[in-house]
Amino acid sequence: MESGGWTMNRGGWFMLVVLSVLWGGSFFFIGVAVQGLPPLTIAALRVSLAAITLLVILYFSGVLLPRDQGVWRSFLVMGVLNNVIPFCLIIWGQTRIASGLASILNATTPLFAVVAAHLLTTDEKITPQKVAGLLIGFGGVIVIFGQDALQGVGHSTFGQLAVLGAAVSYSLAGIYGRRFARLGVRPVVTATGQVTASSLLLIPAALVLERPLDLPIPGLEVWLAVVSLAVVSTAFAYILYFRILAIAGATNVLLVTLLIPLSAIVLGALFLGEQLAARQLVGMVLIGLGLLAIDGRIFIYVQQTLKLGSK
Repeated sequence: MESGGWTMNRGGWFMLVVLSVLWGGSFFFIGVAVQGLPPLTIAALRVSLAAITLLVILYFSGVLLPRDQGVWRSFLVMGVLNNVIPFCLIIWGQTRIASGLASILNATTPLFAVVAAHLLTTDEKITPQKVAGLLIGFGGVIVIFGQDALQGVGHSTFGQLAVLGAAVSYSLAGIYGRRFARLGVRPVVTATGQVTASSLLLIPAALVLERPLDLPIPGLEVWLAVVSLAVVSTAFAYILYFRILAIAGATNVLLVTLLIPLSAIVLGALFLGEQLAARQLVGMVLIGLGLLAIDGRIFIYVQQTLKLGSK
């Protein structure tokens, strides 16, 4: 996909699909975790356990963290935009709204990213095909979840605004994070630096504001959800995220939020034996058409078809 000089090749699309699977489980894990832990504590555990995981990976890979203070300031800003703000808002929001509605609101991220990238960058400008594709894909997300998820709209307003705020923060993080490729920082190092910086902010905040050490010890299912959230949906996911961001730009990597509901539906059908409803199949087709529109290939196909028909 070409977008103002940024290209998404087949490898990029494959990584985007894998990322959607890794992040698709986060809403489920959060839904389990909030049954036994407060929001800020979950966010702190998520980034700190992810940081430990990535530091171990770096150690055995023989890769060193940068010592440049400017790079670490960038890690801190990225951590705030990509972890601290959105994690806290989404987790808090899911204490007030259903995970299905949260997924729909989270899928607005690329819409915000298109506007932000147009205003803040010189090489990721708005195009008609990009807007059309995003709207079609977002429509597919709404169709997948159906009217049941939308019934929550209008209720728990602050919970909805929290998840939308997270989407805005994610979009700004995607734009800010492009600098790490220019600085020559490897994706795994960027992921590690980001969650490490986030841990330094979130752990003290959680200890002071929520006093988790004074709370009852959660059950095993809560701990399994937190560990899965940290290792699978954060540590490994961010390695992919920064790799895609480096090669394809902010707008493209944030298309993952359109694919997350699709991944959840397919995984449920494959591993849990869940039945696919007609609306879910329609939604999957719409998401596919939206991505093809953004990719530009569908317009090329239509143009070629029209030319052949006119001959």
